Amino acid sequence: MGPATTHATIDAEGQLIVAGSWGPGGDWLAARLPDFGGRLDTSPAIKAVHPAVQRAQRNHRYVRLARTGDLYHALLPTILGQRITAGEAFRQWSTLVHRLGVPAPGPHPRLRLPPPPEVLASHPSWAMHRWGIEAKRASTLRAVARHAEQMWDWATLTAADCAGRLAKIPGVGPWTIGSVLGPTLADPDALAVGDYHVKNLVSWALAGRARGTDEQMLELLSPYAGQRGRVVRQLALDGWRAPAFGPRQRILPMASW
Repeated sequence: MGPATTHATIDAEGQLIVAGSWGPGGDWLAARLPDFGGRLDTSPAIKAVHPAVQRAQRNHRYVRLARTGDLYHALLPTILGQRITAGEAFRQWSTLVHRLGVPAPGPHPRLRLPPPPEVLASHPSWAMHRWGIEAKRASTLRAVARHAEQMWDWATLTAADCAGRLAKIPGVGPWTIGSVLGPTLADPDALAVGDYHVKNLVSWALAGRARGTDEQMLELLSPYAGQRGRVVRQLALDGWRAPAFGPRQRILPMASW
């Protein structure tokens, strides 16, 4: 296993065609591409008790959950998304990849891979501040990098056991864990508790309230235990968004604090 780039297409019949693989991990990646596309997800019928869930399930019944098994690379951008806006997190992720990442194998010279664990673990936290990444998130990134090798084994565990391992890493809490277990382990119950938008989306869709709490969200989703993450995803795909109130808040880059 190692760095890899794979070029794949989908033919007219919906079959995945691997057009090329490069790098020492190319064969490993190519063999698992169907899992990335949801091959392991059966998308069971959910006994909907709310009309919004019924509509969302009917409209998006073919949605499949991916399983990458790659916790390390899923955690890095998720950690950057802690406590800041999506736009800020995207810019910081781009900077991190361009500053500490490495060229991807293959014929695309501009394509870069995220920072290798050994590079990120050795990069001092204070040096990331000029990129807008303060000490707390920088320290969490470095802690994740130090456990990167173990995470391949963690990804073979049940979602609950994997979550228990991740929770022991300083700075990795319920929101981060709930955000990564879905795409890495295809966990249909993974839920980002502590997210500003998700609880409001659920409250608006299932209770008609524009704002809600995490506790209210969990209560509203309790009839769908075991499939809560899937239900939230289907609601989002169906266009549910909580109303926004007031003017947009001015965002101050963290590097200028």
